[in-house]
Amino acid sequence: MTIQWFPGHMAKARREVTEKLKLVDIIFELVDARIPYSSRNPMIDEIIQHKPRLVLLNKADMADREATKEWIAFFAEKGIKALAINSQAGEGMRTIAQASQDIMKEKFDRLRAKGVKQPRAIRAMIVGIPNAGKSTLINRLAQKNIAKTGNTPGVTKSQQWIKVGKEMELLDTPGILWPKFEDQEVGKKLAITGAIKDTLLNLQDLTVYTLRFLEQVYPERLKERYNLESLPENTVEMFDHIGILRGCLMAGGLVDYDKVSELVIKEIRSEKFGRITFERPSDLMADK
Repeated sequence: MTIQWFPGHMAKARREVTEKLKLVDIIFELVDARIPYSSRNPMIDEIIQHKPRLVLLNKADMADREATKEWIAFFAEKGIKALAINSQAGEGMRTIAQASQDIMKEKFDRLRAKGVKQPRAIRAMIVGIPNAGKSTLINRLAQKNIAKTGNTPGVTKSQQWIKVGKEMELLDTPGILWPKFEDQEVGKKLAITGAIKDTLLNLQDLTVYTLRFLEQVYPERLKERYNLESLPENTVEMFDHIGILRGCLMAGGLVDYDKVSELVIKEIRSEKFGRITFERPSDLMADK
């Protein structure tokens, strides 16, 4: 399964982000806490260069707690502050403003030394891949429905400034996704978590990948979810078992593998397996 997705408005978004950099003080890089590495656009480092940055691990309520702690430590080692948040429920919103103040303290101290008694509001740019939850985050911070939200990737397609009290001004940007996944593992993880439209995917291949991941990392949850005493020797047996168990059948009692695929992916995304993280910092070390 080869995954590629690069809507035209995203190429335009990259140019706009580059042009607006000089207007902002800090970058809020929003990533999915379930896939903190795979949901980081590799072009971001090149685009934002040396701008101060705050990484926001969104959807932390859906991610493995211990794994999230590991990722926060991972970013800290690189000199980047990271916070675990849940924009949907509004958890961690207050920590964003404080962390931003801490990051910008040195700059504001210099302004005060020059006689600026009341530094202006912090200007932040929010960047991230589609479906990371940017619009929901903005609405939470602003405490009103300003940004358009949606469950499908690619909802935001323009830029707008949004005031957050007197302390902060946010520049929303469209989600940016790279034009080609050089690492198909990255593409699959993005697909599992809903960052890529399902219509562009081969769900059977994605489900095979997902089941193999669960077998290796969360085997007990997989057995519990589908009433398995032991894990089948091959994926076809797993598909058949799930299909029969959940009634995903065609005429003649044959298992409908498409329906099984839709079921498994839906249950992963709706947290039927509990809090899951699909990658850890140690995975990056193993790949080197």
